Amino acid sequence: MGSFSVWHWLIVLVIVMLVFGTKKLGNIGSDLGKAVKGFKDGVKTDEKDAAEQPAPPPSKVTDKGTIEVEAKEKNKL
Repeated sequence: MGSFSVWHWLIVLVIVMLVFGTKKLGNIGSDLGKAVKGFKDGVKTDEKDAAEQPAPPPSKVTDKGTIEVEAKEKNKL
C-alpha cells in the first residue's frame, strides 16, 4: 500500500471526468476561483477598515488588552 503511481491518478481523473463532465468541472473551477478572489478582497477590506477605526476613548481603557464594562446582577426567582 505505497503511494499511488501516475497511472492511478490518471484513472481517477478519467472517472471523475466521466461522472461530472468537463463543463461541470470547468464551472466548479471557475466558482472556486471567484470564491478565493472574494475571500482575498474581504480580508484586504477588513484590514483596511481595522486600520481606519478610531481607538476607544482613553477613559474606558485601563490596560491595552482590557476594557472596563459595567456588570449587572441577575435576580433569581
